[in-house]
Amino acid sequence: MAQKSTIYKVELSVSDMDRHYYETHKLTVAKHPSETDARLMIRLLAFALSASETLELSKGLSTDDEPDIWEKSLSGEIDLWITLGLPSEKIVRQSCGRAKAVIVYSYGGKTAEVWWDKIKTATSRFDNLIVMNLAASETSELAGMANRSMKLQVNIQDSDVMISVDDKVVYVTPIKLQNCKG
Repeated sequence: MAQKSTIYKVELSVSDMDRHYYETHKLTVAKHPSETDARLMIRLLAFALSASETLELSKGLSTDDEPDIWEKSLSGEIDLWITLGLPSEKIVRQSCGRAKAVIVYSYGGKTAEVWWDKIKTATSRFDNLIVMNLAASETSELAGMANRSMKLQVNIQDSDVMISVDDKVVYVTPIKLQNCKG
């Protein structure tokens, strides 16, 4: 029998001094049975880093042709496509063809470095692609914050991120590997 997703209730308060965005989002997040706590928390971090009124979590892992997070225009066009992990060059290419802007959040330490070395030349031609890397030590700290009911506070200033849940605080500094040229 297939395992069901675990539901997480998240109150995500974002204070983004870089973009002057200050909002609280009440999210119901389905954690896929194969998803780790680290990936769940990275998904929430990625949401916070691009938070807007129209940004939404997609079906993610359970659907091959959707990103983890996206933002669509009123006409249904994909304005922003956010993917987590180490997607193949083919998936990056397809994503860049479908959306106005694509952000990939890679993580996994040495594995992410090897992945980036393998695809960076092939993806450098995409003007609408941003690739960010998250340090393994920071993502493992984030994993320790996961809870089925969370009040998550994310403060962003000068591209540095402070995430807090209850009395736990984690500092994350995403490293930009490729910047959007468009």
